[in-house]
Amino acid sequence: MLTGKQRAYLRGLANNLDPIFQLGKNGIEDTFIKQIEEALEARELIKIKVLENSGLETREASDFICKKIGCEGIQAIGSKMVLYKKSSKKPKIELPVAKNR
Repeated sequence: MLTGKQRAYLRGLANNLDPIFQLGKNGIEDTFIKQIEEALEARELIKIKVLENSGLETREASDFICKKIGCEGIQAIGSKMVLYKKSSKKPKIELPVAKNR
């Protein structure tokens, strides 16, 4: 689980990202999930656009994908979602350290 500070940091990084996937009328298929997993391994932080013809709300699509592949849903606003998963091979993003109180 990420802290609020870490989520805020990732949201800031995601501001400059363009969506690399679009979720459309085919919905969330296994091949789509596989592509997302590969992109997360390579990039760690990705943005996805949910098209109106997908029949899914952005938040429910984000929750479903996160549950399926074990990533973190950072943000779901309007038609865009931001997902994060630390790379197992080459981590790039250095998250702020959570302080114990």
